Amino acid sequence: MLLLVCTSVDSYDNILQEEESMTSKERILSVLAHQMPDKVPWGEWAIDFDTVEKIIGHQTYYRAKARSTLAFWDGRRDEVVQSWKEDGIDFFRKMDNFDIINVAAIASSIAPPKDFQFEKPKKIDNNTWEFLDGTVYKLSEVTADVTKIYDPHIGKKQYTPADFDGEPVMKPPDESCFEVVDALIEEFGSSRFIMGPSGAEVGIFLLGGSFDEGGGGFSHGLMQFLDNPETVKAAIRKKVAESNLQDQYYIRKGQDGVAWGQDFSSTQGPFISPAMFREFALPAIKSRVKNIHEQFGIPVMKHACGNNNKLMDMFVEAGYDAYQSIQQTAYMDLAQIKADYGVHLVPWGGLSVELLVSGTQDEVRKETRKALEANKPGGRYIFGSTHSIAVGTKYDNFMVMVEEFEKNRYY
Repeated sequence: MLLLVCTSVDSYDNILQEEESMTSKERILSVLAHQMPDKVPWGEWAIDFDTVEKIIGHQTYYRAKARSTLAFWDGRRDEVVQSWKEDGIDFFRKMDNFDIINVAAIASSIAPPKDFQFEKPKKIDNNTWEFLDGTVYKLSEVTADVTKIYDPHIGKKQYTPADFDGEPVMKPPDESCFEVVDALIEEFGSSRFIMGPSGAEVGIFLLGGSFDEGGGGFSHGLMQFLDNPETVKAAIRKKVAESNLQDQYYIRKGQDGVAWGQDFSSTQGPFISPAMFREFALPAIKSRVKNIHEQFGIPVMKHACGNNNKLMDMFVEAGYDAYQSIQQTAYMDLAQIKADYGVHLVPWGGLSVELLVSGTQDEVRKETRKALEANKPGGRYIFGSTHSIAVGTKYDNFMVMVEEFEKNRYY
């Protein structure tokens, strides 16, 4: 049953009265097998808290990244995790036309273990906090996230290949970390396609850094490809081996696919040259995908924003089963991607997240219809936004998208 997701239910009573010929899980598995489903499936990488709150009718920690982080720092771990679990289940019960549920998205999935003792940082001002080691975090009003803006440790240690000798040794994670993931799998695993966690993705590996540009780690990590290439390769080999071991704990019973979400590009193009991507990143990605395919027999669903046109052949070579995002505002043409690469991987996207945030209802309606008209023929397509239902999405735009999609998704 579709519950309260349309501005006018009467306009398509005939659709709701039709008996579903496939479950959501069957629909996604059919598309991944390049078979024709009964209708176009729908999934989102994530749905942020402001939209979730409109559907469930109250405030939540679910996909409320800043709110959850601050509560963790305040020692309220169990309160946050209970909200992620209960509100996530409530949301997807109400939004029963989502075919995919991602139980790997941050602030809604893997949690800190029970009884974990968080350091409470010093509050510098209303939006800034400093930890004892000097690391500084700041609240972003735009993304409703808390991000690192200063890390005093970046570049302090000079790594060598010897730092990555030997086989990885890992301690299994505490099972309480998975209580949200496992609860959503138990609730929806029989009918929905559950996309979930795994050992760490190893793509563009930033030695001694991170993807948080504000902390300085992004630039530092990229420079290591030029300044310290053999050490980067040694670190990648060690990380791949570790991640392959982690898969046995992080890939949960009842999970249908793996979700990977590292970006490789800006709106202008890849962070590193395609040649460097092939040399440094591709072997690691292929090894990780192979481990998941061979050891667990489930697909790898890849989220990557930005202009990835120059990497598409390597996405195919890597063995990704689906590619989510396909950002039009970064010069990615979904219909062309499908025409060129759809025989190898399933394209997933269609509606600009920017349009959901700042467009008109009429623009959303037209682009939803256009995406379906262009990509439905021949199947092999999953509808969704070009990123996620992000913070700032206009609720009426979201509802118009759902209404138009429901009217036009049947084959």
